[in-house]
Amino acid sequence: MNLLPVTGESLERGAEIIKNGGLVAFPTETVYGLGADAFNPQALAKIFDVKKRPHFDPLIIHIASPRAMEDAADFSLISNETRRKLFLLTDNLWPGPLSVVLPKNKKIPGIVTAGLQTVAIRLPSNETALKLISLSGTVIAAPSANPFGSLSPTRAEHVRDGLGDKIDLILDGGACQIGIESTVLDLTSEKIKILRPGGTPKEEIEKLIGKVESENGNRESDSDDQAFSSPGQLKSHYAPKTPLVLFNREEIINQPDSARCAGRDRTALLFFDGSTRDEWQKTDKPLKIAIIKVLSENGDPLEAASRLFEILHEIDNSNISQIIAQLAPQQGLGEAINDRLMRGSVCK
Repeated sequence: MNLLPVTGESLERGAEIIKNGGLVAFPTETVYGLGADAFNPQALAKIFDVKKRPHFDPLIIHIASPRAMEDAADFSLISNETRRKLFLLTDNLWPGPLSVVLPKNKKIPGIVTAGLQTVAIRLPSNETALKLISLSGTVIAAPSANPFGSLSPTRAEHVRDGLGDKIDLILDGGACQIGIESTVLDLTSEKIKILRPGGTPKEEIEKLIGKVESENGNRESDSDDQAFSSPGQLKSHYAPKTPLVLFNREEIINQPDSARCAGRDRTALLFFDGSTRDEWQKTDKPLKIAIIKVLSENGDPLEAASRLFEILHEIDNSNISQIIAQLAPQQGLGEAINDRLMRGSVCK
């Protein structure tokens, strides 16, 4: 395994690896992705093998130009109105953390889409990602560069620690700017729906195209082998090794013993904002607190999102018995933060 800083030379090397059917981990504005040529079924199979990812969970295709959407999607299968809304979204929100689900074209291998006739596509805003895709001369399928179901990687070191020498190259571009995966928006029917909340808030989408629905039917079982319509829909996902327990603001301040997981005496507290931490510090502290962390002192959702996985990685490697985390306000990026926390939690 090679971990290299991003340079012209390392980008060229990464592009050659992609062209030759290898795997390259690279930064995006959301999280680090594990990339392969989206038209090479053998290379794509390596992604599933390395991550231990179930084949019913589809991949997102990353492109370097809006024109490349047609390399993956079949525009003849969407209405003129849907096309109008699609271009409103891409003109205003791309490059950025928004993936759109469209009918796939015949060139895309079925392994990318878990056998579905739809495909998720996004244009990242990270320069390293865009250069790698362009130099590779293809479009790149890339889930997060971590073992399946575990915390998403927001630094190259997280990729190294999780996947080690199982991949050909890690391009170290520093910390990811947003730190939470893209929003996935289904445009394959007249009722446009968010399948996974993420780095583009629902409110920004609705300003452009009007009301959209949210996916409420998350699968009850993680063992069901029926294909998902987008990544990140497993009930249990994005999970630290340490048990994670969630409370709202009032609950985390008061911390009633009856509301927390029993038998845990070395606790990390993860607050959404500094004001909640300050209120908690005025109360009795029945738990043995080893670590106190705050996602954003002033409650800024973007800062909180960008630090979520990084702080969870840090806590997870600190010999802690449990993590008690505060849920974010359920609006804007707070919805995506809470989605990741809830999928990673063991008791609430």
